[in-house]
Amino acid sequence: MNQERVFQVLVGPHVSEKAAVVADENNQYVFKVAVNATKSEVKRSVEQLFKVKVVNVNTLKVKGKVKRNRHGFSTKPTWKKAYVRLEQGQDIDFAVAE
Repeated sequence: MNQERVFQVLVGPHVSEKAAVVADENNQYVFKVAVNATKSEVKRSVEQLFKVKVVNVNTLKVKGKVKRNRHGFSTKPTWKKAYVRLEQGQDIDFAVAE
């Protein structure tokens, strides 16, 4: 995978209460990823960017919500997130990612 695709796959970390709980209990981190990204691409991207060993990756699509506005209804975009489990003893510090 080329270096450009590595940066296209990972959109950014997903920060939520559930993501914090999962990070503490299961050594997993949650990322927003490209909708067309595969599990193997996510694994390679995280390993290359953060210099860690990934055990497994679970992905899911978050369906966009229907919102009402003055013009009728509109739909927020569908996006994809990935739960990345790291080997025991490894962690990701988002403040100093190289």
